[in-house]
Amino acid sequence: MEVLLVSEKTIIVKSHKGKYSATFCKNGAKHLVKNLPNKNFHIIIDKKVAHLYEDELKFILDNSSVLLIEAIESNKSLEAIPRYVSHLVNRQIRRDDILIAIGGGIIQDITCFLAATLLRGVDWYFYPTTLLAQADSCIGSKSSINCGDSKNLLGTFTPPDKVIIGSNFLKTLDGVDVRSGVGEMLKVHGISGEKDFNKIANKYNDLFIDSSIMQVFIRRSLEIKKKYIEADEFDRGPRNIFNYGHSFGHAIEAATNFAIPHGIAVTIGLDMANWLSPQIASGDVQHYDRMHGVLSRNYRGFKKIEIPIDLFMSALAKDKKNIGKDEVTLILPNKYAKIEKGRYVNNKIFKSLCDKYLTKVRTS
Repeated sequence: MEVLLVSEKTIIVKSHKGKYSATFCKNGAKHLVKNLPNKNFHIIIDKKVAHLYEDELKFILDNSSVLLIEAIESNKSLEAIPRYVSHLVNRQIRRDDILIAIGGGIIQDITCFLAATLLRGVDWYFYPTTLLAQADSCIGSKSSINCGDSKNLLGTFTPPDKVIIGSNFLKTLDGVDVRSGVGEMLKVHGISGEKDFNKIANKYNDLFIDSSIMQVFIRRSLEIKKKYIEADEFDRGPRNIFNYGHSFGHAIEAATNFAIPHGIAVTIGLDMANWLSPQIASGDVQHYDRMHGVLSRNYRGFKKIEIPIDLFMSALAKDKKNIGKDEVTLILPNKYAKIEKGRYVNNKIFKSLCDKYLTKVRTS
C-alpha cells in the first residue's frame, strides 16, 4: 500500500485569492497549539470537539476568543448568524484578525460565511475533524447556509488560507460518521472513473481498520477534487458533476428531517442516480451493478428508514440547480459511465420511478 512521504504531506490549491495549502499531520490539536498565528485570532469550534479535546486544547480554549457551536443544521442558518456576529464584535474582531474553524462541515460553512461577510472579508484557517470534511469539503472555497426551510440557499466562495488535516481527529468518530465520510469518498472516486472507484471499493473494509490506508484515499480524494476546482472554482461548468448523488441526497435528508446523515444520504443518492440513469437517460445498468455492492454496504442500517415520496419530490423541486418549473437538473452517469449534467422532465413517470427506488430497490 502506498505510504505518504514527507514531501507529499501538503497539497497546494490555486484559488481566486491565491494559493492555499492543505497539510496532513498526525495530531491536529497539537499542531494548532504549536503553530498559533502571530496575530489576533478567534476560535470557532464544535462543542463536541472542544469537549473531546479539552486537555490538548485547554490553553487555547482558556486564553482565547472562543465561539462554541453545537454542530446541528439549525445553527448553520441565516437566522443564527447574528448571534455569531455579535459574539465576534463583542470580542473586538478586526479585519486583520484570523478565524480558526475546528470541526466538520457545519462549522466550516459557518466560519467560511462569516469570513466572507464580516468586515468585507477576514482570513480563516480550517482544522477539519470529520472524515467528510477532510476528504471532500475542506478544499473548494464553498460555504452554504440554510435559510428558513431551504437548505444551502445562501453562500459564498471564500477559500481558507490554510487547511490542516489531523488524522487523530478521526479516532473519535463513530462508525456512522466514518461511513458518512466514506460516502463522499466513493462519490469522488466514482467521478474519477472505474479505475479509481475499483481501488477504493476493493479496500472498503480496510478503510475502517487501517488509518494509513484511509489517509491514502483521503489524499487521493483531494487530488481528484483539486483538478476540478482549479478549473472551475465558481461551480459554473465541470465542477457541477461533484453534485453527483447530492440532488437526491439533499432531498433524502430533507424528507427524513435529517434522520439519515449527509454522507449516507449521498451514498443512497449515488445508487439512485445509477439506477435511474438507464431508465431516464443513457446510463448502463452494468454501471449500477458494478457500484451497487459497495454503495449498499455503506448505507446499511438505513434501508428501512421511510423516505416519504411527496416530501422527497418537494425537496428535489427546490434544488438550486433546477432551471425550469417542470424540470429537475440531475448529475447522472451516461452509457460510458461518464458523469454528466442534464435536465429531465419532472412528471408522474419520474415520480413513480423515484418512489420505486426509495420503497423497493433501496430497501431490498
